[in-house]
Amino acid sequence: MHTLDGVTRSDQYRALGLSTFAFTVCFAVWTIFSIIGVRIKQELGLSDTQFGLLVATPVLTGSISRIFLGVWTEQFGGRIMFPLQMLITAVAVWLLATVHTYEVFLIAALGLGLAGGSFIVGVAYTSRWFEKERQGTALGIFGAGNVGAAVTNFAAPFLVVALGWEGTAKVYAVVLAATAVFFYLTAKTDPVQKERKKTGAKPVSAGDQLAPLKNIQVWRFATYYFFVFGGFVALASFLPRYYVGAYGLPLTTAGVFAGFYSLPGSVFRALGGWMSDKWGARFVMYLTFIVSLVLLFVMSYPETSYTVEGIHGPISFTFGLNATMFMVMTVILGFVMSLGKAAVYKHIPVYYPHHVGAVGGLVGMIGGLGGFFLPISFGFLLDQSGVWTAPFMLLFVLVLVSTVWMHIAIRRMEHARHPGLKGEKYLSDVPNEPLAKSMP
Repeated sequence: MHTLDGVTRSDQYRALGLSTFAFTVCFAVWTIFSIIGVRIKQELGLSDTQFGLLVATPVLTGSISRIFLGVWTEQFGGRIMFPLQMLITAVAVWLLATVHTYEVFLIAALGLGLAGGSFIVGVAYTSRWFEKERQGTALGIFGAGNVGAAVTNFAAPFLVVALGWEGTAKVYAVVLAATAVFFYLTAKTDPVQKERKKTGAKPVSAGDQLAPLKNIQVWRFATYYFFVFGGFVALASFLPRYYVGAYGLPLTTAGVFAGFYSLPGSVFRALGGWMSDKWGARFVMYLTFIVSLVLLFVMSYPETSYTVEGIHGPISFTFGLNATMFMVMTVILGFVMSLGKAAVYKHIPVYYPHHVGAVGGLVGMIGGLGGFFLPISFGFLLDQSGVWTAPFMLLFVLVLVSTVWMHIAIRRMEHARHPGLKGEKYLSDVPNEPLAKSMP
């Protein structure tokens, strides 16, 4: 465990506050296509599959970049890597306003996607400032920067109406560049980097940092994150399109409704970190998956008309969710997903304190790839099935698989830790045989 000698509470709060603010701005930029993409789709006449690919492309860069950004942050520190990543992204966002063809939009979206890599930079930087017992809460607060998606859903539609999508992109680029400068001027070098400079020690090599990735446990955490984060990003981008298409809502209303999902899916991540510190990440993951299964089952059910033979003749009724009911269910789903995101990252600095950048980068990359593949899958399912709720059917299957794998892995760990339980199928306080009638 790294030393925190000389680190004050003020230093910790400064690092946490700056990282959270920077990540919020980056996340708002990362999801900008959820709003301006709707206008681009209309202008270019894109299919749902093409639109899904456009929305997902920034997520691809943001996901893959997390591996090397995590390694570089471990080596050079977040005070250098965070502003550098933001400045490069700001240039790509500004150039986006000059694009007019779909193919070049995809290329520009790759550069914009670097905004998503900010997550692992912030995780590696922030975790170095806090004790193990407080890292879950700290990283949960930092992860609340996902609220940037809600900022985009709430604000960007009105910017698009006032300035056009090109003007909106330029505003985002300026804000991101200003944030990079502000972070560099006000942030401090983290304790690990400061100690290295003092002692002359060399940073851990990239090979050593990547060594834990051979553990199946790391990939299991990544699978959980594929849903709780990848699914969150995918839905934050997809829901405005869903509300416009399925319910016929105007873009501004659709953006606000999608923002209601993104907001709890972001701000309650801090609560998830606190719950993980207090009751354990395993409990929080079970809660997330079970509630998600129930919600997604209902949300994936298409509007259906039934006719049954009653006593006095046929009885007809219809099952379906109106826009308000659906929005309320997305709010609850976003809430439990935010808890799950914090729970996944609670594990990493505890199990791998010297490999947070590499392990966190891989988990973040797999989760981010969920945000890339899922929107494309959503568009494909809509084109092929013609059923608006098909994307939620896919999410239900994904959660079901993750829940089963998690439960099997936990049971195996219990049996390995307590060999006497190996033959037990049902862990219970109920005895196999009744107690003797005569007790001493």
